[in-house]
Amino acid sequence: MATIVIAVIGLFFLAMGLYALAAPAALAAPFRMSVQTPESRSEVRAVYGGFGIAMATVLGAAALDLGDIRTGAVVTVGVALIGMAAGRLLSRVFDTSVRFYPIWFYFGVELVAGGLLLLAA
Repeated sequence: MATIVIAVIGLFFLAMGLYALAAPAALAAPFRMSVQTPESRSEVRAVYGGFGIAMATVLGAAALDLGDIRTGAVVTVGVALIGMAAGRLLSRVFDTSVRFYPIWFYFGVELVAGGLLLLAA
């Protein structure tokens, strides 16, 4: 079961990464981010695209337990996801409230996925 959890979360990262590389403005649109310049598209492609694919690769290697990296890789990605969720929560302290989607939706996704990865470790 743990291998399936790791693989599914890895596929989510892969899909997000590929989508960010192919359509950075579309990925950023729900967050009301303007991706009008080459610099901003590059940033979305780097942070969501390249990083997402890197996380998918790490989780793929963890699912296959290549080189005995499973525990370290899964804990690292799990903690990173929980850190992202914490950043969204902290943002709520400093900013006004926001609608459920996309911020709180992804807060939940990050918190659940991070927790599941830590349990899978």
